Parts: sequence; structure tokens; C-alpha cells
Amino acid sequence: MRKKDPSKSFKRYCKTLTLEENPELIAEYKEVHQQVWPEISKGMREVGILDMEIYIHDNHLFMIMDTLADFDHEQAMKELAQKPRQAEWEAYVSKFQQTTPQSKADDKWQLMERIFKLNEDKNRAAEEGQLEECPS
Repeated sequence: MRKKDPSKSFKRYCKTLTLEENPELIAEYKEVHQQVWPEISKGMREVGILDMEIYIHDNHLFMIMDTLADFDHEQAMKELAQKPRQAEWEAYVSKFQQTTPQSKADDKWQLMERIFKLNEDKNRAAEEGQLEECPS
């Protein structure tokens, strides 16, 4: 088994969200994410998000979020919600999502359960940010 490189220590969170089933809104949502407001990216970096990718299939989104190794998800999401223009951004993008304008990012994006990882011990416990079982 490969050993982890301590210089590459980080946490990974995978999340999912469902968009409205509307091709025009989905196309617009894609365009919006080509021009994310600078305050949004800056706020994410300030709370410890190192990198983020969002993938789409039909109206389903999948996010990969890499963070600092000591990242506290709950605390960081609270802090992020207070950053400049964050509430405005969440209200704006809610029109594309199966959610409400009042929902915060953490209410919309749901953590996913990791069920497989190549080259990992099958008996290894899930790391923080990786649910061990599906929430009810």
C-alpha cells in the first residue's frame, strides 16, 4: 500500500446538489460558473478551501472540495456564509437549484458517502468529510 505524502495533506469533501430540470436554466447555470464573482472565490480561499471542482450530469451536480488538513467543515461554512456577497450569491443561484432563495449553501449541498477508494484498506474508517453511512 502507498504511504501518504505529508506535504500533500488535505481533506476532501464530495457534495451533491440537484438543479431544476430546465435546459435553459442549466445552460445559464453553467455560464454563471464561468464568471463566479471574485468575492465568492476569495471567501472560499479565506475559510480554507484550497480547490473546488463542480461536475454536471443532466441536472445533477457533483462537487469536489479540497481543504486545509485542519479544516472544520461546519465552522468554515458558517464563516463563509458571513463573507461579502455570499448571501447574495446563494440567493442568485437558488433560481437554478431545487431549493429556496433562503437556503444557505450548506443546506443545499449535501455531503456524499464514499463507498470506494482505490489503493485503500477496506477496513479503514472514513475521514472527516466523508460520511460512513448515508444520512437518514
